[in-house]
Amino acid sequence: MMTDYTRYSRQMLFSPIGKEGQKRLNNSRVLIVGMGALGTALANHFVRAGIGFVRFVDRDYVEKSNLQRQMLFDEDDVKAALPKAIAAKNKLSKINSEIVIDAIVADASVANIDQLMDDIDIVVDGTDNFQTRFLLNDACYKKGIPFVYGGAVSARGMSAIFVPNETPCLRCFITSSDQGGQTCDTIGVISPIVDIVASFQAVEAIKYLVGDKKNQRKNLQTIDIWNNYHYEMKFTAPRKDCPTCQQKQYPALNLAQKDIITVLCGRETVQIRASESFDLQLWADRLQQIGTVQKTPFLVKVELPEGERLVLFPDGRVLVQGTEDQVRAKTLYARYIGL
Repeated sequence: MMTDYTRYSRQMLFSPIGKEGQKRLNNSRVLIVGMGALGTALANHFVRAGIGFVRFVDRDYVEKSNLQRQMLFDEDDVKAALPKAIAAKNKLSKINSEIVIDAIVADASVANIDQLMDDIDIVVDGTDNFQTRFLLNDACYKKGIPFVYGGAVSARGMSAIFVPNETPCLRCFITSSDQGGQTCDTIGVISPIVDIVASFQAVEAIKYLVGDKKNQRKNLQTIDIWNNYHYEMKFTAPRKDCPTCQQKQYPALNLAQKDIITVLCGRETVQIRASESFDLQLWADRLQQIGTVQKTPFLVKVELPEGERLVLFPDGRVLVQGTEDQVRAKTLYARYIGL
């Protein structure tokens, strides 16, 4: 399909981009991991800006509590229990039909991160946990791909672009995935901070993709829009003992291939990976005998007699909702799934 550049006329009038920069954007390939609050705002920016290939991956489906800050979703998506990746693609395809949108319903992990990053120019963080961020950081530095970090919680936000062989990496600033459990689901978040952080991330990605290195931001930025706080930590030399950018050990990539049980912090949800994929129709029929079942082309959801809920995805993942107790989750999983 021929690119209609009239769509980008106002953007091309901005001299740091111009027509040549726009062509670069149209030939660029971006991966967004996470299609929640940050991810939806990021995808909206990239699709409207004309980035030619936008891939995003998300493991979850749309719920009513998402609508306050996750800009691409609506109440119809909630009723249909659409996976976030699918709902986002549905909206974005109507915004710009000229680009390629690759929406993947999956959990970014050691097992699939290479495939997700295949032929990608830059990776952008739309996640809500440091375990996944360290995975992205390590994978990017191993492959030599820039990683645009962002996080938002409460009224606070952080962002930075980390470029292999040019800047320190995320591990040089944050050494542990134990960040005290503060998430949007535990202390809340207001929508404006999400939009601000995503905008900072998007503009750094666009600067990189059009080749404007001299204006690339070289700091880790922290802002609090409620208490009017702004701080920039300038990049210095990488930590000599950094296991990622200096020692090239990439610890997040050396974890067990199967992270079988994951507690989704603050969500009252435990994710369990099955050893095989699910036939959704088969499982919808089986679970009808247990409780109220909702089946979509993308998942099966069942309300259990005990009060919890199971959500099954074709890729073999099960969300046990209503508990953060791994033992309880495994008990329910064994009782009703038994794989």
